[in-house]
Amino acid sequence: MAQFTQALTIAGHDSDGSAGMPADLHAFYARGVYGMGLLTAAVAGNSKGIFDQQIMPASFINKQFEVLNDDFDIKATKTGMLANKEIIDLVAHNLKKYHMKNIVLDPVIITKHGATLLADDAYQAFLEKLVPLATIITPNFFEAQKLTGSQLDSDDEIQRSAKMLQNMGAKNVLLKGKHPEGSTEVRDYLLLENGNDIWLTKPYVATDRVNGTGDTLSAVITAELAKGTNILTAVKIAKDFTYQAIAHPIEVGSKWGPINHLKAQEISNKE
Repeated sequence: MAQFTQALTIAGHDSDGSAGMPADLHAFYARGVYGMGLLTAAVAGNSKGIFDQQIMPASFINKQFEVLNDDFDIKATKTGMLANKEIIDLVAHNLKKYHMKNIVLDPVIITKHGATLLADDAYQAFLEKLVPLATIITPNFFEAQKLTGSQLDSDDEIQRSAKMLQNMGAKNVLLKGKHPEGSTEVRDYLLLENGNDIWLTKPYVATDRVNGTGDTLSAVITAELAKGTNILTAVKIAKDFTYQAIAHPIEVGSKWGPINHLKAQEISNKE
């Protein structure tokens, strides 16, 4: 039988399949990795919005950690929607308890549109308990502002903010760029554990089919780390994959639709 590399996402389930755990599992599969999902929450939503949510009980989250680690060889782990302080505390405790490795921390603190998703006590727990465990942290522009208290108005400030996150304990930092009005490109900044850094640039794609973009980027990084890819190469692969998934929009839903994992997989398989 074929041996499959295994990776885990700790996340919420989006019922429309565009973001959260479904996007992570799409990305894992597309990169040739067997994906598992540890459920923290579930939301009732579609392309128009989210209309209800259910948080998983602490005992259920703990049991998922127990049974998955009892049976599987998990090579990398990604975190997504953690909902509240109790879940953040549980996840941090279990990541350490089971000596889980290659931890990709996708903050899911503030949406790409600037809406806050975590209460202040949960945010502090995130900073204190999870950031120091991160192999890499991948905040969007607004999350990076919140995490560092910086406006990120210049390249120098972005670079200083990435260093601040390293000083908080994250080994590697990927700050996802904002799309400035009138710009034709999006720039992300990667600061590596060894002090090297790089700007990663892709053309801006004008589309409303962007649900799951951040989830996919961090999930592809997770899949690549699980396979033993070095962090720089993993981020470059993730950036390319996500760009192709955005650049080939699909008609699913009536508003904020999903990105195209199938086309990105097809393109990456040809390269």
